[in-house]
Amino acid sequence: MTQALPSCDERPPLVRLLDEESGIDRLLSSLGVARDALPRELLDAALLAPLREFLARPSKQFRLHLVESAWRLAGGRGRFPADVALAVELLHAGSLVIDDIQDGSESRRGGPALHRTLGEPLAINAGNWLYFLAERLLRQFDLGAAIELELRRSMTDSVLRCHYGQALDLACRMSALAQRQVPGVVRATTHLKTGSLMELSTRMGALLAGAEPNALVAIGEFGASLGVGLQMLDDLSGLYSERCRHKGEEDLLQGRPTWPWAILAETLSALEFSRLQQRAREVEQGRVNAEPLLEALRVALAGQGQARANEHLQHALAALRTQLGSSREMDRVAADVARLVKSYV
Repeated sequence: MTQALPSCDERPPLVRLLDEESGIDRLLSSLGVARDALPRELLDAALLAPLREFLARPSKQFRLHLVESAWRLAGGRGRFPADVALAVELLHAGSLVIDDIQDGSESRRGGPALHRTLGEPLAINAGNWLYFLAERLLRQFDLGAAIELELRRSMTDSVLRCHYGQALDLACRMSALAQRQVPGVVRATTHLKTGSLMELSTRMGALLAGAEPNALVAIGEFGASLGVGLQMLDDLSGLYSERCRHKGEEDLLQGRPTWPWAILAETLSALEFSRLQQRAREVEQGRVNAEPLLEALRVALAGQGQARANEHLQHALAALRTQLGSSREMDRVAADVARLVKSYV
């Protein structure tokens, strides 16, 4: 069903894909341009070489593994079509490049953010190019017209929803929202940004396995819920994990809609919450250091965050088990979720 990438090739899968799909000779031929008419080093320096380095950086490729888990849950047999599933990783990589520009981030995956080395204009072009490469990838496989169409529709819907979420994430400031608005804004932003791409991952796996309609819906909804739960843990890690402390400080400096704020908006009195918001405004304005506010949020949460995230994830697993029943694959998914939770603690 799929064209396998060479097993003896030691390049990371996304780098191999990049090299195979971006042949300069083929591009020039399609334009009717002679091979020696365009110095290939120009295009390589402006696009391909920077992306090759970026895609080679260490990555868990969690979304790729999630596609496989969903494929097996939906009854997939034989060899998992991993090459097709790389489309999700391409979309994610493209979103990271663009997000880093919009957030003014300095680093990504152990190296400088792409716009720091390539410049913003070329980095924007490279991130967008990865979106379209993901679409192009689907042409390489004999998926059948119906499945390919549904995959394309799912990818488009996912990226569109991610952009809604990014708009909220960039525009909203926790210090400026009414307390009653905060939980809804955080929940919507998380569903749209993180949940959408995770839902695409599980939906893609189920589609590739030929899942029945009810199973397809249940597996897709599980992916979205999983994304929300993991984002809860990621937001909380900025408060509790020393290695992620820089992220917590960055979230406060930019006033991002995060889950600590959502939980506290539902549990604190109006006076207590307004005092935290006032301190948040001072941090956003650069008048004070973020660390005292991080400590104040930790004290106010009093351990509620981890319990809330765990409860959400267990509910997502229970809903999936109710729809699909118990199985060895279901147990594997539950074990994977448990390992993920530990990685955030």
